[in-house]
Amino acid sequence: MTDSQRWFFLIITVLFAVVLYLLQPILSPFLVAALLAYLTDPLADRLELKGLSRTWAVVVVFLLMSSVLLLLVVWLLPKLGYQVQVMVKLVPAVFAMIETQWVPWLEQTLGLSFADLDWNSLRQLMTGHWQQTGNLAKDLFSSITQSGMALAAWLANLVLIPVVMFYLLRDWDVMMAKIGRLLPRNIEPRVKLWATECDEVLGAFIKGQLLVMMALGLIYAVGLRIVGLDLALLVGMLAGLASIVPYMGFFIGIIAAAVAAMLQFNDVTMLAWVGLVFAIGQMLEGMVLTPLLVGDRIGLHPVAVIFAIMAGGQLFGFVGILIALPVAAVIMVLLRHLHQGYKSSHLYDADRQKN
Repeated sequence: MTDSQRWFFLIITVLFAVVLYLLQPILSPFLVAALLAYLTDPLADRLELKGLSRTWAVVVVFLLMSSVLLLLVVWLLPKLGYQVQVMVKLVPAVFAMIETQWVPWLEQTLGLSFADLDWNSLRQLMTGHWQQTGNLAKDLFSSITQSGMALAAWLANLVLIPVVMFYLLRDWDVMMAKIGRLLPRNIEPRVKLWATECDEVLGAFIKGQLLVMMALGLIYAVGLRIVGLDLALLVGMLAGLASIVPYMGFFIGIIAAAVAAMLQFNDVTMLAWVGLVFAIGQMLEGMVLTPLLVGDRIGLHPVAVIFAIMAGGQLFGFVGILIALPVAAVIMVLLRHLHQGYKSSHLYDADRQKN
């Protein structure tokens, strides 16, 4: 790469960051549509190989996505809403168990003192927050309907996402080819290699990991339901979503399930069944789900995932969260090649320059 090309790409990168920052209030539907198009492009490609035209392949993908969304709205959301209401009612019981059982055990075992805590105020505060959480959907809908402009913007984004996704998905391969032809000829092979590696990283975390998360959520929910836990669906979905970072879903899920089981059954032996459900889920994840859905592709380190999402949210809000993982994947690939270049340079091995 020549010096003029380096300056050119540096200027383009800076301009892109500035435009992204200035336009972030309107970029969310476009980025969501681009993410959905990226995730569903492999399915559309497979349908094309079966003999469908690109347009009909995209139509089939849309029908499948619409069916899944309709299933979630009709079946899943009401059940989750009911379980959130049940959870709100259990909050006082959680505080009672902590105050009467856990705190005395901690004070006796570890010598700690919790005498200064105002349990009534803390209980009222947390109960109020949970009640606000349970009424969040109703309050949000009320606030949207009270403002005509907000309602119009919300509906516009809702309609814009599938429209933009349709055109992006239909022309995805064409756009990628055009971008490749715009690159300077001397760096096109290298950029293509980097893009392939970035897609590999993103595939491991955005495609594979999402499937692992959904599978784990289903496994935990079904297992806890077999055990008899009333909050099985809510705890299972929570553990599945938290599994974006390895082992985080396991720890969050097993703690939440253990507390819910103790409140519902008041039987210590139920903790063994809860532990068995999560142990089976972890074994299935390690031996079946991750090898099958993610494979041995190189992924981002869990700490890198957390940092990327938090940094993106801090810098660009919701837009930053959407682009956090793609940007982190690109940076990871560039750092890996920079590391390889450093190891083969005289900066790392002074004897190399002498020879």
